[in-house]
Amino acid sequence: MTRVVAQGTFDLLHPGHVHYLADAATYGDELHVIVARQTNVTHKPNPILCARQRRDMVDALDSVDEAHLGHPEDVFVPIERLDPDVIVLGFDQHHDEATIADALAKRGIDCRVERATSREPRYDDEVLSSGDIVDRILRRRTAAGDVDVADDGDVADNGDVAGDRS
Repeated sequence: MTRVVAQGTFDLLHPGHVHYLADAATYGDELHVIVARQTNVTHKPNPILCARQRRDMVDALDSVDEAHLGHPEDVFVPIERLDPDVIVLGFDQHHDEATIADALAKRGIDCRVERATSREPRYDDEVLSSGDIVDRILRRRTAAGDVDVADDGDVADNGDVAGDRS
């Protein structure tokens, strides 16, 4: 049995995520997905949704056999536990395949690293980026007067309640 691992933030699940995971599933018999915790998301703004909710949404997809929360301090801990045959990176993820392969080898994890295919929008107003979804919501809500955006770009009156987002 070939075990595949995919990973990502998966904030505001969209068709690009669905394509990535369906594509990753074609690399083997069993797809496990590691959902990043907020503490590990350093390359873009913090996720809107908490990690458990993002995990539950990913786990609901037909192509996913099981979704897991990432480790809060060491992103390779779940990979060591899952012992995959293949890791499939998203088409536009910031990770470098060679760097990941080197880190895996240093930890004694013997698996290959692949890159998923891209997915182009299928119609004019299809959105394939969580950031683009957030931007669209802010533009529309700001134009309608529903949201106040502070000078620093933070949403001032969005009804969000602070809490554990990991």
